[in-house]
Amino acid sequence: MIKLILLISCLGLFASIVNSQDQFEKDTFSTSAGALEITFIGHGTLMFNIDGKMIHVDPWTKLADYSTLPQADIILITHEHRDHLDPEALNIIRTDETEMVYSESCTSKVSGGIIVKNGDTLAIQGIKIEAVPAYNIEHKRDTGVPFHPEGVGNGYILTIGDKRIYVAGDTENTPEMKALEDIDIAFLPMNLPYTMTPEMVADAAKAFKPKVLYPYHYGETDTNELIELMKDTQGIEVRIRQMQ
Repeated sequence: MIKLILLISCLGLFASIVNSQDQFEKDTFSTSAGALEITFIGHGTLMFNIDGKMIHVDPWTKLADYSTLPQADIILITHEHRDHLDPEALNIIRTDETEMVYSESCTSKVSGGIIVKNGDTLAIQGIKIEAVPAYNIEHKRDTGVPFHPEGVGNGYILTIGDKRIYVAGDTENTPEMKALEDIDIAFLPMNLPYTMTPEMVADAAKAFKPKVLYPYHYGETDTNELIELMKDTQGIEVRIRQMQ
């Protein structure tokens, strides 16, 4: 009887974990390093699975029960704002072997990771990671200070096999973004007043031409506006997922 109870409990826990993971939308891409599965947690939060290697981007407990999600091999944090840097989430998915990458602005809330600055490049567990500047040019607080000042936050380009994936972080359509090359998959933020308008996202995408464009971190912004702006642009597939 005790064994039966334990078996039922374990099956229930397994079902809970599966159901938790299945609640999120997923897309899969083929790469020369294996299948890349992208899980769309929401807002600015993503999870990448490359043949069992788990990469968490800006994990946030407001969006998911991280006790039911895979622990991290790599964690990327774009900047220090609470919807991108959540110590509670990190404590759940981080292990002694987890390698964590973050901007210097995060060091007041987290330690033990690799600090990267705009323009830095490093390789972790066979994945090349490039830190791209993420900042505001137009959108500012009442004090005149940008919501995301230049030199503070990072976006990241991950090279996984023959694919380059760009997660922009909180930013506008900066010159550095528009100069990017050979991006296969791009995640661009689209919420006001903190990041980009649909027009800004379209402007950036038409400049660096990712093969697949995901608007993310878009809040209440109407994604149909971006679809309309991009409808005549060849070579860029716009995909909308639940990333409010």
